[in-house]
Amino acid sequence: MPVIICGQPIINKMNNKLFMKSSALPATLFCTALMLAPLCGGAGSAKATTAIAQQTGVLKGTVVDANGEAVIGASVIIEGQKVTQGTVTDFDGNFSLNVKPGAKLKISYIGFVSQTVVAKNGMQVVLKEEATSLKAVEVVAYGVQKKVTVTGALSSVKSEDLVRTPVGNVNNVLGGQLSGVTTVQYSGEPGSDAASVFVRGKASFNGADPLVQVDGVERSMSDVDPEEIESITVLKDASATAVFGVRGANGVILITTKRGQEGKTKISGSTSWGILTPTKMVEQANSYEYATFHNMMRQNSHGKNGELLSPQFSDVVIQKFKDGSDPIRFPSTLWAEYIMKDATMQSKHNLNISGGTKTARYFINVGYYTQGGLFKEFGQDYDFGYQYNSFNYRANLDLDVTKTTTISFNLAGKVDNANKPYSGQGSSGLINEAYQATPFSSPGIINGRYIATETQYEDCGTDQLPFVGGSGITYFGNNDVNGGFMKTTNNKLQFDLQLKQKLDMITKGLSFKMKASYNGAYAINKNAYAKKATYTPVLQEDGSYKYKKYGNEEQLKYEEKTGRSRYWYFEAGLNYNRSFGLNNVGAILLYNQDSSYYPSTYTNVPHRQVGLVGRVTYDWNNRYMAEFNVGYNGSENFAPGKRYGTFPAMSVGWVVSDEPFFKPLTKAVSFLKLRASYGLVGNANLNGNRFMYTADPFAINNNGVATRDGYGYIFGVNNTTVWKGAYEMARHNADITWEHAYKQDYGFDINFLKDKLRGNFDYYYEHRTDIMMIDNNIPTIIGFKMPYTNDGEVNSWGWEASLKWQDKIGKNFRYWAGVNLSYNQNELINNGEALQPEAYQMAKNHRLGARSMYQFWRYYDEQTPALYEQTFGEKFPTQLVENIQPGDAVYVDLNHDGKIDQNDMTRDLGYTDDPEYMVGLNLGFSYKGWSVNTQWTGAWNVSRMLDGVFRSPFYNKTSHEMGGLLKYVVENSWTADNPSQSAKYPRVSLDSWANNYATSTLYEKDAKYLRLKTLQISYDFNAPFMKRMGMNQLQLAFSGYNLLTFTPYIWGDPEARATTAPSYPLQRTYMLSLKVGF
Repeated sequence: MPVIICGQPIINKMNNKLFMKSSALPATLFCTALMLAPLCGGAGSAKATTAIAQQTGVLKGTVVDANGEAVIGASVIIEGQKVTQGTVTDFDGNFSLNVKPGAKLKISYIGFVSQTVVAKNGMQVVLKEEATSLKAVEVVAYGVQKKVTVTGALSSVKSEDLVRTPVGNVNNVLGGQLSGVTTVQYSGEPGSDAASVFVRGKASFNGADPLVQVDGVERSMSDVDPEEIESITVLKDASATAVFGVRGANGVILITTKRGQEGKTKISGSTSWGILTPTKMVEQANSYEYATFHNMMRQNSHGKNGELLSPQFSDVVIQKFKDGSDPIRFPSTLWAEYIMKDATMQSKHNLNISGGTKTARYFINVGYYTQGGLFKEFGQDYDFGYQYNSFNYRANLDLDVTKTTTISFNLAGKVDNANKPYSGQGSSGLINEAYQATPFSSPGIINGRYIATETQYEDCGTDQLPFVGGSGITYFGNNDVNGGFMKTTNNKLQFDLQLKQKLDMITKGLSFKMKASYNGAYAINKNAYAKKATYTPVLQEDGSYKYKKYGNEEQLKYEEKTGRSRYWYFEAGLNYNRSFGLNNVGAILLYNQDSSYYPSTYTNVPHRQVGLVGRVTYDWNNRYMAEFNVGYNGSENFAPGKRYGTFPAMSVGWVVSDEPFFKPLTKAVSFLKLRASYGLVGNANLNGNRFMYTADPFAINNNGVATRDGYGYIFGVNNTTVWKGAYEMARHNADITWEHAYKQDYGFDINFLKDKLRGNFDYYYEHRTDIMMIDNNIPTIIGFKMPYTNDGEVNSWGWEASLKWQDKIGKNFRYWAGVNLSYNQNELINNGEALQPEAYQMAKNHRLGARSMYQFWRYYDEQTPALYEQTFGEKFPTQLVENIQPGDAVYVDLNHDGKIDQNDMTRDLGYTDDPEYMVGLNLGFSYKGWSVNTQWTGAWNVSRMLDGVFRSPFYNKTSHEMGGLLKYVVENSWTADNPSQSAKYPRVSLDSWANNYATSTLYEKDAKYLRLKTLQISYDFNAPFMKRMGMNQLQLAFSGYNLLTFTPYIWGDPEARATTAPSYPLQRTYMLSLKVGF
């Protein structure tokens, strides 16, 4: 029967207030109607089809793979029909279809080679996987290419590997999936938790973010719903990225969204609900631990006249902290636990529809995602706890207007809302305040009021709090600080219109493609803020409390700001693919241009780039391959006459396994291809600067004094008289140009045992030159900032390898395993830094991000001077403070001048925030309806430098005597009772503070980890009622994210920051999901 999809549009049933307010609903409904219209047959066609059906019989068959496993959801289409007729296979790979005997059926499924067979009752069709099949293709720049002839370095992952665990950002599941890709998730803040992604590490100190394209257009990866993605391909070497010219130096990530396929309409939906908990929180010291440790610090310290300092917390106060007898006036509040929940909720829901006829194919997806925040709101009547929700929609349509003309439409968008506390600090600032607060500054919120403690209670005599310290809940608001909320709404719209025209009438294999794309975004930021009264407790005779009020409960003040952005992209080009016997030739010639409106600098002047792309490929019998790519780009960032650059690359390949001499080895090695590439790629990143070829900028009419961060002139004897003047802010350089990245890559692809075991390996080297920098060796007395020059230089190199295995035991048990391992190293050659006395002080010849720090040796004791002389062959040096005592940190005198100072800080030791090694391990099996999938990720040769309260006890913004304290510092510091050289922290003393808590290897902590990134346990039901309902999928699954982590790092999550800007906690997710398909 013909495919009929009429009736009530499903999307009309969705009642999403946020979506209805946007432009998303009308646009999607229009596109949906347009897509479904060609599929809605009239009465005449129905009658004609009924007549044909009376002459046909029901044919049954089965579709399996090479291992005999059922292929579920394979498309079975009758060829040669005016109205598309077909079906899809069920859970057992079975299908039934009304068809004439002898008719031709087209059997297809993603990842398999399509087959056309003659209809026969009881038939079994075996589909071959597109592993090394000549028809298998890979997504490459501006098109696709036969996988067997690809000579560039790339990695790809399919949709099923991205959606096993519901996540808000696809960035967060890429780590470990693709060799050569490094991900670091610094924050778990809802809506802002996307991991940073690097392709082959960092090769520039001016930014290393890769170019991301969605369906061939530059877009944000976080704006795409993972359920919309068909595949992700990462282009890594010059051969793969040269065509992107000035944007391809840091690698390119190509995201291809799903499209409709000819056949019966498929409807699928999923819903997921789950719980989120922090992966690891850092425990704070309670008031009793704080007071005793603080007293010990005082007892280890001396005053200005050399006298020992006396303890500040009396025994009575310490006892109150210990027994909690006066919890309001002498509280013990662990702020991180107090302001943050133990768990919150997450949900994700998707509905997609796809299908089509020969001439019209469509894919529609809508998705809704919610994530609760961890911050408590304490009964306020507005949301500010970091709640986040988003609504995604996409409609892709392909129309074959004629046999040679195809028009494609893509409409997509995202509307999201984020609720946050009113603060200029962001989540990291609020968490930092919680960690830096004292546990006795406040008992928290009581009956909706903020309670603060005092240092003078009338009935306490001399047993008072010596100080109060900072509060850990300033976002609530008090007499000194505004509280309130910030609500941000983003509405993003994306549209593509593409024309493909075959030009075989001119010459066979020639085609023309033209695309126009638009990205638009509109943001609304609504803020509301007010100060609240602060209350202090007064103990009553009956043991109850009353409160003094300071300040007033102000009314909320409101403000609103808006922002917008627009981006236009256009491309037009010719494609040529043709075979001459065993000679296969391909070519692309393409022009593109883009315009970005409302950039961050010179907002009213759009930013524009143009480019010309060329590629020629040749292979003989899919055995010997050669490819030449070139990008010719222009950018308005550079001066006229210097705006254009040429970026060529070449690669070659050889399928050795096709050679006659290799045939005896094919039983063991079924496929072997060697690859090599070399080329030049560019980077136009100018750190946000624009028009650097214009005249030098001046600041004028500034009436400040230069020595007070203003610019004016002082005349006469009276220095308080300041006259307006002009000041040359900087020197421009009209010769500024783009970075140049010279890349080479050598690799091979290899399969063993009839393709059951597949692997590849790549070694690469990159020489990056012309990186924009400022020469800091010029003295500041010249009176202006030095101009940027293209003198920066970095070398980077590494290797990456992957292996995948899949096999079957018996009839029902299948298992698979995959591992990929990447290593990246780099070396800074020049960044313009000022010269230092010693080479080890310089960033030069070190890894990007190498830290400058002292080399910690041991804790001081009586044997230390003699041991130092014995170990290093020189006298014990003077440390950063004189008269160090047992338990103080001892550093190594690297320049041998007898004293420790900044000239002893080295970059030779330790690692950086970016791992040198990344590993991914994917393991799974299926048995009958059960399936288990796991993804492990790991990193090593990576470290974190502790700072702030994570390094120094009692640290806050202004003092190291009245700030926060971590329990781990209390339990692991060197003390006279525990004088251990294995202590994690030195003796606590004000005398040696500058020495003991200096930046050193003592506080550089190993952050390697092995993490169970995702886990999915699913069961696919196969019940009789499903066939009666037309249901081809019913799956119940449990999944998790960040479930298990093995690491020596204890200061929170190993990917997060433990500094003065600590991370919003990364989260562990437990989800229960239901998927249905028709």
